[in-house]
Amino acid sequence: MISSALASSDTCSSGTSAPEVPGESHEREFPFTDKEFKTLTSMVYERTGIVLKDNKKNMVYGRLARRLRTLGMHSFKEYLAFLDSAESADETGMLINAITTNLTKFFREPHHFKHLFNACHAITQKQSDRGEKRRLRLWSAGCSSGEEPYSIAIVMNELLKKTAPIDIKILATDLDTGMLQTGMNGIYNTKSTESMPDKFRKKYTQNLSDTQIKMTADLRDLITFKQLNLLEKWPMKGPFDIIFCRNVMIYFDQPTKISLGQRYANMLRPDSWLYIGHSESLSSETNLKLIGKTIYQRQDRNG
Repeated sequence: MISSALASSDTCSSGTSAPEVPGESHEREFPFTDKEFKTLTSMVYERTGIVLKDNKKNMVYGRLARRLRTLGMHSFKEYLAFLDSAESADETGMLINAITTNLTKFFREPHHFKHLFNACHAITQKQSDRGEKRRLRLWSAGCSSGEEPYSIAIVMNELLKKTAPIDIKILATDLDTGMLQTGMNGIYNTKSTESMPDKFRKKYTQNLSDTQIKMTADLRDLITFKQLNLLEKWPMKGPFDIIFCRNVMIYFDQPTKISLGQRYANMLRPDSWLYIGHSESLSSETNLKLIGKTIYQRQDRNG
């Protein structure tokens, strides 16, 4: 859904509400009452599981005021009515994107990708040993603008060069259709590839201009981008060999985190892998066991 983090400058370390300045709502371009903020945060939580505490009110106002201007609206009351209407399906993604700050980049947390190569090599080798077709199914959950699934695709291409043929498919999902469109286009600012190893940048990107690159067709062919709300029913059946869900669960309360962890475990093959963000952890109530730094493996208790 989201591969990002709320702006740290908006967070009060005490977790208490920032005091409202008397008359502040009258000085703002758009009135924004406490009641409207509570209605909005309840709506966000119900639809996405994201928790917005009271100290986020000023941040939420600043981010969503831009949406009101874009939509030609004159009040948060009007915006809330729109969100509650049948025409608001696409706006939910815009809302979530507005209140988050994308921090995704290519090969973020590189230890995950080193482990990914070895894990997938081991999975396909065991398939060969059992006389099975070599296949890998991978899911980037909360893929944002696509840097994560393209990083996965690069690792898969490197694996293909060192092994017999493998049937590989990567599913990339997010709530925000705008972010998904960026991923489908595969076009990025050249600065966004600074974290990509030079050898991969030379092999897997094409220069469109001095400021833009495009990911190569062999990478794009491995990835299917789809809109998905992680808290709703998942249409895919799985199972997956690899799931990436990084910097997504930081937004959720504990019951939602436990539920998601259980659903991910159920979507993984036994002995397969889940990667989460560096500031996240999973409940021990699932079949997922911490093996390395933010790397979990499904290990069924009865096995």
